[in-house]
Parts: sequence; structure tokens; C-alpha cells
Amino acid sequence: MSSQLPETIELRQEQGRVPYRAALAEMTARNAAIAAGTARELIWLLEHPPVYTAGTSAAAAELLDPRFEVVEAGRGGRYTYHGPGQRIGYVLLDLGKRSRDVRGFVHALEGWVIDTLADFGVESFRRDGRIGIWTTDIDVREAKIGAIGVRVRRWVTMHGFSVNLSPDLSHFAGIVPCGIEEFGVTSLARLGVSVDPPTWDAALLARAEDFLAALDRPCPDNARPNEEPA
Repeated sequence: MSSQLPETIELRQEQGRVPYRAALAEMTARNAAIAAGTARELIWLLEHPPVYTAGTSAAAAELLDPRFEVVEAGRGGRYTYHGPGQRIGYVLLDLGKRSRDVRGFVHALEGWVIDTLADFGVESFRRDGRIGIWTTDIDVREAKIGAIGVRVRRWVTMHGFSVNLSPDLSHFAGIVPCGIEEFGVTSLARLGVSVDPPTWDAALLARAEDFLAALDRPCPDNARPNEEPA
């Protein structure tokens, strides 16, 4: 597997923390520029300071303790948390040059995260009726380890995924994550797997070629649209 991206896609890897509002503004501008043909596509890997983000379906009752800034994200989905120890991947690609299949894009994005987690010995999976990337937690119950969500404007994608490497999991208690109350949230660290951001990024990018190739294949019939924030 190669980590080399096509020249048409810019790779950006942040070592510091990027405030969510600043990232959202830049992502919005880049989305428009890609659609206009004046900028390259972008894969942007980063981390945010603690923040709760609200999607268009967020219910006020699901914001339990607004201990951090709350930002309207302008995407589908409900409340989610981003913060230190969680790696974010914003994926801005022009589907108009590919399959024009939003469902297929989401399915491929999920597969990219699932395959990368497997490289660290963590089995994860999709679950019908439950948005996100799931795994078996240390208490043998299923728990969410990653979030997936996109917005598409003029066939150009925005947002992407988040994966819990080693965040403070107590920070998720301020919200009902993605509106799902009956299941918990876990991380690689909680599962006993130590992965820092550079190591995660390298493993993820080693599978980028497979992810991009998947965008040109028909979407499985059982794949479903995913409106989770990321």
C-alpha cells in the first residue's frame, strides 16, 4: 500500500490544535474553491481544542452540560465532541470527477477508518441504525470509537471523520453523542493500544490509495447514508 496521494490532492497535517471555528471557515472556503476549480482537493488531518459541535438535527435536550464552546457546524447530524487526543480527518473531494455517489463516498470513508484501525489490531464495524464506527469495549459491550459524517455542496465533500486515539472520555458526558444514549464511547488508549497522531496518520495514509479506488466502485446495496458530524 502506498501513502502517495495524487498531485491533485493536497495533504495537510497539523501538529498543533486548530480552533474549530477557524477550521470550519477555512474548510467552507476551500470547498467553494474546489467547486470553482481554483484549488486542489484536500485531505486535512488535525486536532481541535475541546468543543461541542451541533448539527442541523441537534436537540437542545441532548446538550447536557455545555462546559465547552458550542458551535453550529452547518452539517447534518446532532451533537458531537472534538478535543485533544482525537484525530480529525477533513476530506474535501470533488465527487463530480468521480462517481457522484454520496452514499458510496460515506461507505468508502467508513471503510478507510475501519481498515486503519485493523492495522492496530482493533476490530471495528458498522451497525445498522447506529451512526459511527463501533468496536467491542473492555466491558465487552459495543462502543463508539469513531465518528463519520459529511456535507456535500456542488458535489464537493466537507467534514469527514474523527477517531478517538486518547481523548478524555469524560468530556463526552456533556452531550448525548449523536443522539445515542444506550451505548458508550471508547478509544484506542482505553483498549490498551497506544497510538500517537503521527503514527495514526502514517497508517491512514498508507491506505489512502485503497480509499480513493473505492470511490470509483459501485456502492454496496446495504450501505446507508450517514449524516453524523465529523
